[in-house]
Amino acid sequence: MRSLALAATLVLCLLAPAAASANATLETGIADDDIVLKSPSVAAGYAADWAAAGVDDVRVHVGWREVSPDPSSALPPREFRPSDPDTYDFAALDRAVRVLREHGLHVTLGLWGPAPVWASQDPSRKDGRWKPSPAYFKAFATAAARHFAADVDRYEIWNEPNHPLWLLPQRSNGALVAPHLYRALVQAATPAIHDADPGATVLMGALAPSGSDSRSSGAAVRPLAFLRSMACVDSRYRALRTGSCKGFSAPAADAFSLHPHGIKLSPDAHPRSRDDAPLGALGHVEAVLDTLTKAHRLKVLGGPARFPLHLTEFAYQTNPPDRFLGVPASTQAAWLSRSAQKAWGDPRVRSLTWYVWKDGPLGRNGSGWQSGVLRADGTAKPSLTAFRLPFVASTRSVWGIDRPGAAHAVTVEGRRSGGAWRTLAALQTSATGAFSRRMSVPRDVREVRAVGDDGTTGLAVRVR
Repeated sequence: MRSLALAATLVLCLLAPAAASANATLETGIADDDIVLKSPSVAAGYAADWAAAGVDDVRVHVGWREVSPDPSSALPPREFRPSDPDTYDFAALDRAVRVLREHGLHVTLGLWGPAPVWASQDPSRKDGRWKPSPAYFKAFATAAARHFAADVDRYEIWNEPNHPLWLLPQRSNGALVAPHLYRALVQAATPAIHDADPGATVLMGALAPSGSDSRSSGAAVRPLAFLRSMACVDSRYRALRTGSCKGFSAPAADAFSLHPHGIKLSPDAHPRSRDDAPLGALGHVEAVLDTLTKAHRLKVLGGPARFPLHLTEFAYQTNPPDRFLGVPASTQAAWLSRSAQKAWGDPRVRSLTWYVWKDGPLGRNGSGWQSGVLRADGTAKPSLTAFRLPFVASTRSVWGIDRPGAAHAVTVEGRRSGGAWRTLAALQTSATGAFSRRMSVPRDVREVRAVGDDGTTGLAVRVR
């Protein structure tokens, strides 16, 4: 009787289509400026690999300092026209955008600092992170949007403004400063980009996932504390109207972006501080955004009542080589799949961008970013397979995406420990390659995997 029941279950799985996608709009992204901007001789090859692996979007940073004339000077050149694209050096970016577009990849441009020294409100410090001028940033955003309007329609304002690597001061005498600086940058850049590139999507946020409660001027601010301060509310969400909040007007954008790195936290783990924002706290982040939006302290443009979310930088580093912040390669692969599943299950998430594709060189003090699906020597980690076919399974359900996104036939296979693989179900994915199915896995099956119709095989997942 048991064998008949299992056979009946298998037949039903073979005949039934996979469940409809919970998030038909989710984009898969990559961010790796070392490849895109610093390695032009190999960029085309990697772009082809990304397209084949199902990447939809590539985030590329436009370094304000890097493209500006005389960036170390206290004054801009006399003939400088700050809103004119021709006064900036966009050559390397032009090459990168052209290569990516030739391979059918969408491009998100991150307009980030540091600023050139002459664009700081205190050039005597010779530090473009220090209080960048909103007026100069507005001109820079205008020039970039004018220049790239034909090939780019999504722009991200700044990079991790709650981190001292990108914006200073974070605090002054213990009071938060960076959120007010960033609000001014958003208020300057959003309308400028829309004027220069009508129809473009502007993202604000780009927040680092964690921070500190330190009162030091150089300590990172926890992202949700940063967000409340930017919206000029206190910890109980009461409006503030004095000091930097005098004359407040709500910063506006089309969508909100976040960098929800978990470091060593799994995609389901909650942070120690409720003001931090790894992927496991995404629901809490959304609740904070909604509270601020309903109170008219943040403004969503373009029609929706709630901010769409773009997770524009996310990854786990591996150990080896990073023995301080890395996780085992097998864990990285499993958490990559689970992260993709969580993003897919949240209809507000529009994109999930993995950072980076290939490990950078490991510095003497563990510097560099070691979250690639390729090692520095180009060999693949298990996460490359997980990236191409993210797959999550239990004894009661399976989920995955067969990339690149399109309708596919997928076979779910199972085996005993070390035994031969056998078919458990044959599924038809959604139009975006996703499949999600409740199904009972036979008791003797210890591992489950998914196999695409082109032979792509996902990593085996232990279910018992």
